[in-house]
Amino acid sequence: MELFEELEQRGYIDRITHDELKDKINRGNMTFYVGYDPTADSLHVGHFAMSNLQRILQKNGHKPIGLMGGGTGMIGDPGGRSSERNLLSQKEIEVNIEGIKAQLSRFLEFEAGNKATIVNNHDWLSKLDLIDFLRDIGKHFSVNAMINRDSVKSRLEREGEGISYTEFSYMLLQAYDFYQLCKNNDCTLQLGGSDQWGNIVSGIDLTRRLLNKQLYGLTIPLITKADGNKFGKSETGTVWLSAQKTSPYEFYQFFLNQADEDVIRFLKVFTEVALDEIAELEESVKNEPHRRLAQKRLAEEVTRVVHGQAALDGSIKASRVLFGEKIENLDDKMISQVFKDVPSTKLDKTRLQEGISLVDALVETGASKSKGQARKLIESGGAYVNNESKRNIDYQLTPTDMASDTFMILRSGKKNYRLLSFE
Repeated sequence: MELFEELEQRGYIDRITHDELKDKINRGNMTFYVGYDPTADSLHVGHFAMSNLQRILQKNGHKPIGLMGGGTGMIGDPGGRSSERNLLSQKEIEVNIEGIKAQLSRFLEFEAGNKATIVNNHDWLSKLDLIDFLRDIGKHFSVNAMINRDSVKSRLEREGEGISYTEFSYMLLQAYDFYQLCKNNDCTLQLGGSDQWGNIVSGIDLTRRLLNKQLYGLTIPLITKADGNKFGKSETGTVWLSAQKTSPYEFYQFFLNQADEDVIRFLKVFTEVALDEIAELEESVKNEPHRRLAQKRLAEEVTRVVHGQAALDGSIKASRVLFGEKIENLDDKMISQVFKDVPSTKLDKTRLQEGISLVDALVETGASKSKGQARKLIESGGAYVNNESKRNIDYQLTPTDMASDTFMILRSGKKNYRLLSFE
């Protein structure tokens, strides 16, 4: 299978500007760029489909450029927005750019071969002379055509909104970026989301006029779930690629909990798992959905790429805890994430030195209504400390029973957990 056909089968292709681009992608050796709007110091999972596409293209001989919007980020892209952005300071933008750069270095090869590069459009946009820019660049843009771009038209048609001249000018600046990258980096292809089509076409047209060179564009579809909702948010909000914003465990759980209707599509765009294997996983979704093999494969692959093998191993281990695996070698942060919805009881840590009766602990945490019920629970084998069964009604909890520096976990029956927090 040729590369472009594989990209189509994976669901990466929304539109391309020229049919001849298919052969160019199959042959390799194109320099392409993706622009990053530095509105936060981390990418989120919605960006990861594009990151994975870049990895695939790079492995097949193409050279990626990550364009940091240090200049355009101070203006704001109207695409996908219902209202004007809050403009960031240059210092805020610089911090965000450093965060994004660090993440891209985990996905792309920057050291060897057709190595990726990072550039910042502030380097050239900040040097522009307004009169020269309007005369030499602005004259190539029709206001009529700009108004009809989807990103602008939707804002103009929304009652009470409109668009400022600042955001209206974004299209010219992004087109100028493509021209600069073609002139200085021999870049001939821009990748973007489906909402970037108009900006990409503007850059192609401008460069053709100024340099008499043919450029190309490729957009990928917006990633949505089967219910029509936008992909990328959990119950707690946006799922980030930063471990500080979304922990590896929460990240792993997010992908593990994807619906059967979505998981195969997500395997295709978020991983490099072979299409033949994905077809087998699709059969398992149809015939034995309870095993959730596709979801496990998806969660493992994406977590490994984004956070590394050690973080994946810890996330898998923490997930197994909820299915009865012994709780050990987990830190406070991981336990607090796994058991964040479990009733918690705070106790003085000095009590552990003398020993706390398991019977008393079951009653204090509400796992048992009375000491008599607690004794019966223990004798029947239904009481657990850190998922280890305790059958001695005289059992005393001591520091050796701690699951981490702060926490101990009690369980009654199969799923009734209680968190003990010692301070």
